[in-house]
Amino acid sequence: MYTEEDIRRLAWQSRRGMLELDVLFVPFVEEAFRSLDADDQDRFVKLLACEDQDLFVWFMQRETPEDPDLARIVKIILQRVQPA
Repeated sequence: MYTEEDIRRLAWQSRRGMLELDVLFVPFVEEAFRSLDADDQDRFVKLLACEDQDLFVWFMQRETPEDPDLARIVKIILQRVQPA
């Protein structure tokens, strides 16, 4: 269970300094993180530990993470921002 303090910390960590990632991560933490199940919340925290270069190619859909946990959270975030 993540506290509000934890979520504020995650929102800060979501500011990557790369605009393409910032516009995905910051709103996701602020608007969707709380509604994720605990496993997906943990996956998002794990995602934040990844290198920006890896994150960029995953979110530009040039590659898919080999780790199934990371692939799942990338898909969740992309589904949230892409029209159905």
